[in-house]
Amino acid sequence: MVNFLIRRFTQIIIITFMVCIVSYTLFYIAPGGPLAELREINQGGRNALDPQAFDRIMQRFELDINTVPRFMRWLIGHPRGTIQILGQEFDPQVGCLRETEPGQVVRLVYPDGRVEESNCLKPVYAKDLESRRVSNGVVRFDFGLSQKILRDRPVTELITSRLGPTLLLIGLANVLALAIAIPIGIISAVKQYSRFDYFVTTITFFGSAMPTLFLGLIGILFLSIGLKDAGLPYLPAQLASSNTNAVIPFLGNSFEIQAGSLLDRLWHLVLPVGVLTFVSLTGWSRFIRSSMLEVLKQDYVRTARAKGLNERMVVMKHALRNSLIPFVTLVVGIIPALFGGAIVTESIFSWPGIGRLYVDALGRSDYSVSMAILLIGTVLILVSFLISDVLYTIVDPRIRLS
Repeated sequence: MVNFLIRRFTQIIIITFMVCIVSYTLFYIAPGGPLAELREINQGGRNALDPQAFDRIMQRFELDINTVPRFMRWLIGHPRGTIQILGQEFDPQVGCLRETEPGQVVRLVYPDGRVEESNCLKPVYAKDLESRRVSNGVVRFDFGLSQKILRDRPVTELITSRLGPTLLLIGLANVLALAIAIPIGIISAVKQYSRFDYFVTTITFFGSAMPTLFLGLIGILFLSIGLKDAGLPYLPAQLASSNTNAVIPFLGNSFEIQAGSLLDRLWHLVLPVGVLTFVSLTGWSRFIRSSMLEVLKQDYVRTARAKGLNERMVVMKHALRNSLIPFVTLVVGIIPALFGGAIVTESIFSWPGIGRLYVDALGRSDYSVSMAILLIGTVLILVSFLISDVLYTIVDPRIRLS
């Protein structure tokens, strides 16, 4: 077990480092990022004649230093002091990487149009970074500053402010889905081809075939807009709480819900939690039913019945535990979802969670926030896989990790 954990933690570190490199590179070359602003300036945009604006963008995203030290400053927070930079930069020349052959002269053309003759094939510059703000590195959970959503505010602070609503929404939806899906799946498998089984199968097929986006829009159309237009009690379709007090008609009377109260927050939870719960339990109940049907056909289950054990003991003690082995992988998938949120659902219902924050960050090219959410989600996925491997040994003692 110890050797297995060491190997898996090593794999997690390697994969996380590779994800850091790939995501950092892709986000910086993606359309709409900081390079797009520089291209606009170079192509004659509104700031084309303002070299100070060019310098500010270069320094803000640290594009005036090479890729490797820029990546290391984001990853581990170093280097912080003076570094040597290769290439034609804005800073005064302090030395040469390699001198030319005798009699050879190189013309250096600077971005401001200045031309200079030098005997250096590649000039070396010194860049003083002590005056710049640098994060402590993502390895210390410092993801830098937000560039667009909350300008110059720590990304960690922004993510923390959205984490609570996501944990509430995803956690409550998954708990309800598990509480409903497990008994439905068991009963449907034990009473195979019964009316209950046919009914559950029909509902689960419908729920599995319907996208979350479609179910969310249907819920808003009928349970929010439709009921409100009909003068009936309705469910809110946006945000986690009301901005003003709401008056709800009920049985010819009306009652007021105070904005920001506990009742108001529960009222706003019903529709998004209902959509997420329905989508999750339809898939999980079908999975448990299939797994239970496979286990109920095993020889040890028939042997348990032949020994005279009652059906409840056979199902709960002998069949259920073994049928949950593949189900463990699905359950531990809740861990990254608790952080990442439900992107589609949170976007539809304007829920102020991590999923909506990720969409906003991508749409507004706030890549510091996007990379932080992507990186944390990747680590949680890898950790959830490790937890699932360990849980296998608890659910089934026959499984050993070496």
